[in-house]
Amino acid sequence: MTVPVGLPGLTDKTVVVTGALGGQGVAQTLVLLASGAHVVATDLASSITDDLTAAAEGLPGTLLYQQLDVGSIDDWARVADFTLPLGLTGLVNNAGIPLRARLGDIHLDDWDRVMRINLTGPMLGIQALAPQLREGSSIVNVGSLAALNAHHTVAYTASKWGLRGLTHVAATEFGGRGIRTNIVHPGYVETAMMAAAPEIMAETQRALTPLGRTAQPAEVAAVVAFLLSDLSSYINGAEIPIDGGFSSSGGVKYMSDTIRRSQGQS
Repeated sequence: MTVPVGLPGLTDKTVVVTGALGGQGVAQTLVLLASGAHVVATDLASSITDDLTAAAEGLPGTLLYQQLDVGSIDDWARVADFTLPLGLTGLVNNAGIPLRARLGDIHLDDWDRVMRINLTGPMLGIQALAPQLREGSSIVNVGSLAALNAHHTVAYTASKWGLRGLTHVAATEFGGRGIRTNIVHPGYVETAMMAAAPEIMAETQRALTPLGRTAQPAEVAAVVAFLLSDLSSYINGAEIPIDGGFSSSGGVKYMSDTIRRSQGQS
């Protein structure tokens, strides 16, 4: 694993990260630990992985672990009991699952499963942990580029659009308590979850992205850490794309490149 770079404004903060044992969750956990934060990593597994433990060794923060099914009220209550004496200051709703079924093909059971993890899970987490968040705390929801336009993955897309709404409700509801809520929208990130996608998907993404490449998990983690830190103390209700300019360009890069090629330009 790449050695994470720490950010200021996070020393001694205590943050819960869901989906912490894979992909973006690992990167978020390591960046927070490198920044001196205390991280309560959560995931479905009964115990933390050796890989994450080894990667966290020597970092200034403290790594703790709790098993969590984000769609379970009982599991969230147990995590809340665990964090209560720790002085919680942050929550990252990162856990999520993809499902590539289209609108005409989606089964209700699959739809419900995606909604339970991607949307109901963050709602339950906020309900369980917000009462103990103190002034200056921060909630960061991990959305998706699919929450900014109409992807064919109907359940995943709808769940991430719903997460946008949840974010703005929480930003309004808790702002008076000095608790900020924001959402980030990663584009195509090089994780194990995306490795299962067809290569043509990555090729198309690069062709449509002004930076011309996909993202690394640490690039998303750095923005998440910033939103959890004191550096972002007046950012509330924001939506931040981390997509290399994909959503900003609206496909114009591909059109521009095609025109250049037709004119014999490099």
